[in-house]
Amino acid sequence: MALSVAIALTSALLFGASTPLSKLLLDQVSPFQLAGLLYLGAALGVGPFAAQQRVFHRLVRLDRANARRLIGAALLGGMAGPVLLLLGLQLASAASVSLWLNLELVATAVLGAALFRDQLSGRAWAGAGTVVVAALLLSWGGQSAGILPGLLVALACVCWGFDNHFTSLIDGLTPQETTLWKGLAAGTTNLFIGLWVSSWTATPLAATAALGLGAISYGASIVLYIAAAQNIGATRGQLVFSAAPFFGVLLSVALLGEPFGTIQLVATAILVVGLFMLLQEGHTHRHSHPALVHEHWHRHNDGHHLHNHPKLPAWIGHVHPHRHEALEHEHPHLPDVHHRHTHDNAQ
Repeated sequence: MALSVAIALTSALLFGASTPLSKLLLDQVSPFQLAGLLYLGAALGVGPFAAQQRVFHRLVRLDRANARRLIGAALLGGMAGPVLLLLGLQLASAASVSLWLNLELVATAVLGAALFRDQLSGRAWAGAGTVVVAALLLSWGGQSAGILPGLLVALACVCWGFDNHFTSLIDGLTPQETTLWKGLAAGTTNLFIGLWVSSWTATPLAATAALGLGAISYGASIVLYIAAAQNIGATRGQLVFSAAPFFGVLLSVALLGEPFGTIQLVATAILVVGLFMLLQEGHTHRHSHPALVHEHWHRHNDGHHLHNHPKLPAWIGHVHPHRHEALEHEHPHLPDVHHRHTHDNAQ
């Protein structure tokens, strides 16, 4: 688990840098065009890694459930989410938007409990509510100018909440492949929409910078997040990833010279309390796993992947089709691809 947490934290650092740097690029690139360039950059960034695999063959082999998850991730996470975020970023400071992005954690948690069979305790719900209070405080601090951008960012976070669950459950594609197809589909579509609604104003340097930012802050970050979420679950992965907004705040102050006043300081303190409450979440009970054949990124030191690779250390992650024999056990676990159950209907 420690390795997955470290992976998610690195993902958070890379993504946190995207908010203040995108704020700079919005001076030259429209929101739709910038969203398209960022996700095309993400696809370019992971392309060399995905190209080592049979990407087309594995895509057409996806069953309907996983195809729907991939389409949902592209539509909500790749298209709608970034456009809504950038529209909000045009109207508010990068520091405030960075803090609002903690609502993605709340959206992921609520959607997980409501639709994706995650287990959340009363402490976790209280923590989620505390994060919402902090977001409302930031919007109130901006008065009328803070309400619209706050709403736009909140809607973006709901889109990414769905995206987090969809991508963590995709079975049959590697994180690199998921990012590649999501980036190509969403990036191309948003770029065409952007060119249709407004003229191209970006300089070659700005366009290149947007692609590079997408490759790092979206491409590398998404791959790392999916790899972590598939092992510790979307909600818990999002708990670690929630450090991203704080990285964004620090960079907004350092790079853009944005003020960090009393309201932002109080909201940050409330956010820290809420995140601490969420991070105390725990879950264990006796549960059973039926026999199953599937394909996803995994390691052999997690208690579930018991097949042997004589020349491969257990801590090295890899992807291939594999079979699980029926198993019943009890251990602390998270809502990963092997633990999507309720207490009354364990699997």
